[in-house]
Amino acid sequence: MPRNDSEPSIGATPAPVPNPTASAEEVEAAWEDPRLANVLYHDWEAQTYDDKWSISFDDRCIAYARDRFVAVAGGWGWPYARSLEVGCGTGFFTLNLKQAGILDEAQVTDLSPGMVEATKENARRLGYEVEGRVADAEHLPYPDETFDLVIGHAVIHHIPDVEQAFREMLRVLKPGGRFVICGEPTRYGDLVARRLSRATWWLATRATQVPVVRDRWARPQKELDESSRAAALEAVVDLHTFDPDTLARTARRAGAEQVRTVTEELTAAWFGWPVRTLEHAVNPDRLGWGWATFAYKGWLRLSALDRMLKPLVPAELYYNVSVTGIRP
Repeated sequence: MPRNDSEPSIGATPAPVPNPTASAEEVEAAWEDPRLANVLYHDWEAQTYDDKWSISFDDRCIAYARDRFVAVAGGWGWPYARSLEVGCGTGFFTLNLKQAGILDEAQVTDLSPGMVEATKENARRLGYEVEGRVADAEHLPYPDETFDLVIGHAVIHHIPDVEQAFREMLRVLKPGGRFVICGEPTRYGDLVARRLSRATWWLATRATQVPVVRDRWARPQKELDESSRAAALEAVVDLHTFDPDTLARTARRAGAEQVRTVTEELTAAWFGWPVRTLEHAVNPDRLGWGWATFAYKGWLRLSALDRMLKPLVPAELYYNVSVTGIRP
């Protein structure tokens, strides 16, 4: 479940906790500047992001990334000779797709310098060299017609001007090249998932304060406060949720052809968000390998159920939406 976000409760308005080198002035400005907030927040998270979201570069996440890509873009035309990822994070999508044989030469960008470095470090551990640049997805620092494929995972909901980002992706693609953006939150799916997450946080943090369980199950208050501060800043960096049809129209306005959207995770998201939130709300030493196995297998089974429900459930109710298109 690499992208089943948890959301700790947002109570008062605590100060965000960015990377340690950020000045007090930058932190204050971030509340009114989504781009700056994204840089500070993701720089701060760069070294712990993989653990936080259960990201790995093994068979589990290789299969997850490959299946998410194939669901929207199909299983042919591999490997893509030159690919670019926008908003690479720690390299989850690029590095797992490369291991799956979908990508050949890979380059990455992110607004956060910390994330670009984290991707390059993860690539080196896997025996790859990946070129990375700090760049805004709305202004990509590459010539026209450079890449065969542009990808992104859980990124465009952070970008202020999504249509401009699509225009840039199309500009740097060769004619006939494809973009594939996966794992974006839908409007209704996100609303349900966040409410479930808030309810889980409220119940778990109060239940673990009961005297008979506090010593073994409660997470230290300092860590709970840090999670709440992170959630507060997430409210600044998460700019959009999407209706699948509207997202497709945005891509077409930008100039894309053969645009297609696919939605995934209904009951899997209803399960995954509370599970991930609970993991942040209680003492992690109490949740061992058995819990991890339960969480992962539960998510797999519900994902299979969600695929069976596709003909019966409106697409916009699913949590994740992916979109692909071709440069004419």
